[in-house]
Amino acid sequence: METRNLGGSGLRVSAVGLGCNNFGQRSDLETSRKIIHKAIDLGITLFDTADIYAGRGGSENVLGQVLGDRRKDIVLATKFSKSMADDGTKQGASRRYIMQAVEDSLRRLKTDYIDLYQQHDYDDLTPIDETLRALDDLIRQGKVRYIGCSNFPAWRVAEAQLIARSINSSAFVSCQDEYSLLVRGIEKDLLPAAKAYNLGLLPFFPLANGLLVGKYKRGEKPPADSRLGKVDYLRERYMNDRNLDIVQKLGEFAQQHGKTLLELAFSWLAARPQVSSVIAGASSPEQIEQNVKAIAWKLTAEDMAAIDEITKR
Repeated sequence: METRNLGGSGLRVSAVGLGCNNFGQRSDLETSRKIIHKAIDLGITLFDTADIYAGRGGSENVLGQVLGDRRKDIVLATKFSKSMADDGTKQGASRRYIMQAVEDSLRRLKTDYIDLYQQHDYDDLTPIDETLRALDDLIRQGKVRYIGCSNFPAWRVAEAQLIARSINSSAFVSCQDEYSLLVRGIEKDLLPAAKAYNLGLLPFFPLANGLLVGKYKRGEKPPADSRLGKVDYLRERYMNDRNLDIVQKLGEFAQQHGKTLLELAFSWLAARPQVSSVIAGASSPEQIEQNVKAIAWKLTAEDMAAIDEITKR
């Protein structure tokens, strides 16, 4: 497994990461255990979860139960700031809430430190310098090693980096955002910002919720147990004529090169500037093996140009 630095930091992560959203909901404990151990055996080191995943805490609890001595073998990433209580009392990025949220995550994960602690959403109610100072204190205390952000507008990313410099605090080393062959909006502003501040990019939804695996067909309903089958707004967002046309053309391109659509989707992301690790979930150990093999295709400049031609609006 190839490893890369996470942005300009010294933190090394596997080029394929494991998204842990399924643990505690779609995957039961025993299936999760098999997936986790298979991932580590295959060289995946970046495990990405969040406090909100699997009914508020479910994913972190599974990782805490399963990892044991193998905790030391991985880079454990989790997130805070999304709502963890219906009454709105547990959310955001204030110092008060961060100090509570990190202790809750540490307890569920059964660890005394988090490798990468990420702010899941921007908090309009809290000054970013308050957030950064609180996170810097956690780093100084040894409870957190590195910090990152997710779903921030590009200008907020730049603001956070400049303020971190001005107050001499630890700064974000990564940003996690949606990026795939079908969703390339971050290339306009966020990707240039990540490059300017040397932030590692961690793309989520690299397969556009399964559309880039080629298993969804035009005119057919997604399987009832799939994400697009269960979630109406995701189905409406992804399963449109434009995307299905692009998927068909990308599938033909991959086939011409003796590759699969999955290999194309992963290898393209791995070749993009600033991408440190491609985060993808898995519902079985076999799927982990497919994901690991999928980034082996080294795309040429001509390949990249042809893909741009297919995917441009």
